[in-house]
Amino acid sequence: MEFKNKTAIITGASKGIGKAIATALAKEGVHLGLISRSAADLEELQNSLRSQYSVHVHIASADVSNRVEAESAVQNLYKELGSIDILINNAGIAKFATLLDMDPSEWERIIQVNLMGTYYISRAALPYMLNQNSGNIINVASTAGERGFATGSAYCASKFALLGLTESLLQEVRKSNIRVVALTPSTVNTELAANAGLKIGDEDRMMQPEDVAELALATLRLPERVFVKTAGIWTTNPQ
Repeated sequence: MEFKNKTAIITGASKGIGKAIATALAKEGVHLGLISRSAADLEELQNSLRSQYSVHVHIASADVSNRVEAESAVQNLYKELGSIDILINNAGIAKFATLLDMDPSEWERIIQVNLMGTYYISRAALPYMLNQNSGNIINVASTAGERGFATGSAYCASKFALLGLTESLLQEVRKSNIRVVALTPSTVNTELAANAGLKIGDEDRMMQPEDVAELALATLRLPERVFVKTAGIWTTNPQ
């Protein structure tokens, strides 16, 4: 696809992978609608992107796990952008503990943000894509959605489910020229990973958010007659 003057909504946009994808798309001339819980971080990114690139940048502070907030954010951003050509479902949280050690409320919260947040945002954006008979949805999953590990029951369950949602949705909407893609990166050097206690290693050897952004744009850049169903990216030589 050609990027110039296309529109994109990105969740979890104020930090990490979401911020990197927003920056990469802005460089290509894509007008942006950014969603995050942190209004201050969104405003800072909005000002930065507007000053560097000739694109429109609109923001909406929302918790994607709240259906009302998610739907309102998408509706308001659509009004500002006029279309939704690209949706990046990136918002997510992580915490690790054994099934018995993790409090049920924390387990449920991970599912609510990582899975239900993607569902709420996608369900709000999809009618606009169906109406225009085109669109692109990228769901940021994880290698944790492909294999489980001890202390990862909640996070893995959310990402396994996200891959199932992605494949089911793509079968529903591909006849409307809507491409649905899942990205499955291994550990990325982000604040989320560090806060979750993951080993992220030296910056020059560990996967960066910008690497995932490059993969996202590569999948979007393909001719619109084809799409990548699932795209994995790993650190070459992790420490």
